[in-house]
Amino acid sequence: MTPQPDPQQSPKAFLRYLFETAVARAQPLLSMPGLLPPPPRGRTLVLGAGKAAGAMAHALERLWPTDKPLQGLVVTRYQHTPPRPEGLPQRVEIVEASHPVPDQAGMVASQRMLALASGLNADDLVICLVSGGGSSLLTMPAEGLTLADKQRINRELLACGAPIGEMNTVRKHLSRIKGGRLAAACFPAKVLTLTISDVPGDDPAVIASGPTVPDETTCEQALALLDRYHIAVPVSVRESLQNGSLETPKPDDQVFAGHQVLMVAKPMQSLQAAADAARAAGLNAYVLSDEIEGESREVAKVHAALARATARGQGPFQKPCVILSGGETTVTLRPQKPGFPMGKGGRGGEFCLGLVMALQSQAGVWALAADTDGIDGVEDNAGAMVTPDSLQRCEGLGLKPSEFADRNDSYCLFEALGDLVITGPTHTNVNDFRAMLVL
Repeated sequence: MTPQPDPQQSPKAFLRYLFETAVARAQPLLSMPGLLPPPPRGRTLVLGAGKAAGAMAHALERLWPTDKPLQGLVVTRYQHTPPRPEGLPQRVEIVEASHPVPDQAGMVASQRMLALASGLNADDLVICLVSGGGSSLLTMPAEGLTLADKQRINRELLACGAPIGEMNTVRKHLSRIKGGRLAAACFPAKVLTLTISDVPGDDPAVIASGPTVPDETTCEQALALLDRYHIAVPVSVRESLQNGSLETPKPDDQVFAGHQVLMVAKPMQSLQAAADAARAAGLNAYVLSDEIEGESREVAKVHAALARATARGQGPFQKPCVILSGGETTVTLRPQKPGFPMGKGGRGGEFCLGLVMALQSQAGVWALAADTDGIDGVEDNAGAMVTPDSLQRCEGLGLKPSEFADRNDSYCLFEALGDLVITGPTHTNVNDFRAMLVL
């Protein structure tokens, strides 16, 4: 990390520093040491999936006794495998696959994991490393679905604006590995799930669609969501949802006996780390919530109202301050006008685009919104920044933010302004990070 900048002299650098502080707090090696059990009498198998799976595997390899056997397989997003620490022998294989839309590599990795899990006994231990992104990376379509079907359904779920819990209710019931089914495959071995939360509420059953934990959602709910968002499935799959044959393992299933779930990192911890850094710089710091959901642009309007009131000396917050929030907002893609290309950008950029319009050039307000995994959507940026003169700079370049908003094109707007936040993959994931600096 860079040295702490002066927020008064370098507001943008200071916001970037707060983001780096939040990301550093979520690195698995920081919290994993106190969570590992003693080696079992039998084998120790490592399985896992997510954007942080590579870093979690490296941390586990570093912490596990060198004289005790360890083997396994995890899958992470393309280009999200961290550099291997010098001198650290590889005991857990790391492979890469596609996110947010699954691909053949993810399906092969899932098949290999189920094969590794077969034949375990009660003396064996399975350590499952689970983080956000695992829903796409663990890909084994339910009977009656092809990989092409799953890819289409995933794209439509991503575009419809459904919150993550609803998306994963559908994903669990259309999978042979998610929704507790990986735990079922490991039975009767003991299973320890180590997870990094990227979801509001930190529910392990939602993180990566809960491959190793019981699922309380139902086929009926999944079918209702498919209907609500007008997402088609093959007739045979609809019938299987209707008759319950695609139901997931429930909390009373014996496959979960003795199963333990421990949190390695949570969004609130990262927000609190950023708040502590702001206070150390002499600022007031306020954490709104780590569970904020809703349309990114609408969430931006609420944040802008708070920032404007604070800048004017009104409301509950006292400047100079930092206002922080996390969670997982959504972006509902708007129909594209004929002849206009599809826009680029993710939740962080969409939030910042909404903020530029809603702040109305409010003096004294800077902001950063980014995804803690380092990738906002599918582009190369983590997010974007907003400055008091963002709107004027747009006007000087002949750019109308409303037109970019109409085509969900936040990336191109902030690229033109030079205000993209680009970090590369961070090898962790505690979801959205938003910080507004009011001076």
